[in-house]
Amino acid sequence: MRTLILLFIAVLGFATPEMQAQSETTAETIEQLNAQKEQVVIDEKQALKIEVLAINKRFENGEISKEEADLLKKEAATKHARNIEDKLAIIESKIDLLERNEDSIEDDSVFGIFIGNEKLRLGSDKEEVVYDRRTTSDLVLGIGFNNALSEGRSLNDSPYKIGGSRFFELGIAWKTRVFDNTNFLRLKYGFSFMFNGLKLDDNQYFVEDGERTVLETYPVDLDKSKFRMDHLVFPVHFEIGPSTKRTGDNYIRYSTKNQFKLGLGGYAGFNLLTIQKLKYEENGDERKDKFKQNFNTNNFIYGVSGYLAFGDTALYVKYDLNPIFKDNPIEERNFSVGLRFDMD
Repeated sequence: MRTLILLFIAVLGFATPEMQAQSETTAETIEQLNAQKEQVVIDEKQALKIEVLAINKRFENGEISKEEADLLKKEAATKHARNIEDKLAIIESKIDLLERNEDSIEDDSVFGIFIGNEKLRLGSDKEEVVYDRRTTSDLVLGIGFNNALSEGRSLNDSPYKIGGSRFFELGIAWKTRVFDNTNFLRLKYGFSFMFNGLKLDDNQYFVEDGERTVLETYPVDLDKSKFRMDHLVFPVHFEIGPSTKRTGDNYIRYSTKNQFKLGLGGYAGFNLLTIQKLKYEENGDERKDKFKQNFNTNNFIYGVSGYLAFGDTALYVKYDLNPIFKDNPIEERNFSVGLRFDMD
């Protein structure tokens, strides 16, 4: 399992961040050029103001007549107006060029890996701009607090430490626009590795008792008692929210950058590993015991989840509909609350 996760991260490390960094760099450059357009207007207006003040000073000193002063002001206004027009045209051409090249870079290969400044392309080398890209992909990262709910028991009575029980999620998601002419509704789907941890309180640990799994008190003081379930799941969410539309001569794009998003859906998958870790001292020596066994946990995992986001950061909630243990008289269901980061 650890090897699989490291391989997954390595592939993402070579491919996704570099491609995202390239896209982000282009977007930042375009944003800077748009800011330059505003600065051009400000600078030229300021230059015109200074020039007019100089003309007025010459008129007050009797160096030129009023008719000559008015003519010079008119010529100065025309000059700076043309300066603004020409400079803005140059900047617009740069923006146009960047946007065209960005689309070509995105579309001229099936997959790419960057090594230094070189890109190894796998797939077609043909430069072809996709007019309407309805599906995009991104890296998903989730982290936060974890616990378990059961009927008739509040969190205050939970045998699991609230602050010490945590979850972690890492995956890839694809997002597809549902309708042809609006991006308000998107379908988001993919796969994730979920790691749900429960840190036990009151010196307790899990013990298999036939087909049941029960809590018992450990015979010596435990420094740590932790129970973790590793899952492979396939989440599906319907995502709604506004977006910005950008069009060109041969492309159309929708962006949800810096926009509010609401996602509602669920997930289903499989339990890959269940592990219990105990840390304690015995005869003055520090001991760490690991137990990798089923503990009668459910192998099929399914639940509901949702997130409320602004930009790439979201408040994230997920709740397992399946009990953690198969045949326990008290059914406990895992739930998590934390942050979710979608680097799209």
